[in-house]
Amino acid sequence: MNQSPKKLIIKDKNTVETYPLDEILNKTLFGDALKILKKIPSNSVDLVFLDPPYYLQLPQKQLKRWNVKTSVEGVDDDWDKFESFEDYDNFIKKILVETKRIMKEKAALWIISTYHSIFRIGAILQDLEYWLLSNVIWLKTNPMPNWLGVRFTNATETLIWAIKNKDVKGYTFDKNAAKKYGIGKVGANVWTIPLCTGKERMKDNEGKKLHSTQKPIELLKRIILTTSKEGDIILDPMAGLGTAGYVAKALKRDFIMIEKEEKYIEGIQRRFEEELLIDFEKEKIRKDIS
Repeated sequence: MNQSPKKLIIKDKNTVETYPLDEILNKTLFGDALKILKKIPSNSVDLVFLDPPYYLQLPQKQLKRWNVKTSVEGVDDDWDKFESFEDYDNFIKKILVETKRIMKEKAALWIISTYHSIFRIGAILQDLEYWLLSNVIWLKTNPMPNWLGVRFTNATETLIWAIKNKDVKGYTFDKNAAKKYGIGKVGANVWTIPLCTGKERMKDNEGKKLHSTQKPIELLKRIILTTSKEGDIILDPMAGLGTAGYVAKALKRDFIMIEKEEKYIEGIQRRFEEELLIDFEKEKIRKDIS
């Protein structure tokens, strides 16, 4: 499981037709997920965490706080922009078709989004005959404020947990771990977790957040502990800053990550190299694990 940071990144090449599994294990593939997924062997991973673009359809004008007129650091990245709902749906469908092929028979799929697109994603999953086991509501204790005050503050995101089809039996689910994170003594489908802040939030050279939707360690810890086992392979096709692989490594799982944005690739490299950050995050990851 030891991984040298210098060997962490593999830049995808058009000349490569297939990646042997042992060559990409505990690596981050730098390139387009739609191209790279086709090169990963079938029936090879135990859990997929998919954090796709949300297609927020934000207005072109810059968002401002109504009282002081300063800018809001929202999601205004090019990777979240699509021509239409049809364009977005086709993108999601292509990803999910390849994901299903790569998943082992009993593998788990987790996919996260906001109300902007989670219902579209759910329909696509069902059209592709995935079997939806549960949805989990991520309740944020520190959501982004609703500056205009014209609608409810969006304090939740939805995760869908699915398997390849309804006939799959014996998939991994640790009910005792689920109870630790539920409500009272019940392994309920509501997880109360704050957004990334402080040391956990990665910054760029100007001190601004490096990724607009960096997922918290705690979220990935719960997914991995409840629906995978030590030694399993975790795939994240849109890795961002590599939280899924980072947590997988700390929890004695293997990982394969894919990311196409160079600034995020550099963030992943830095994250695995900075020992102080690793120590801080490992402490968080291992908390409450017995």
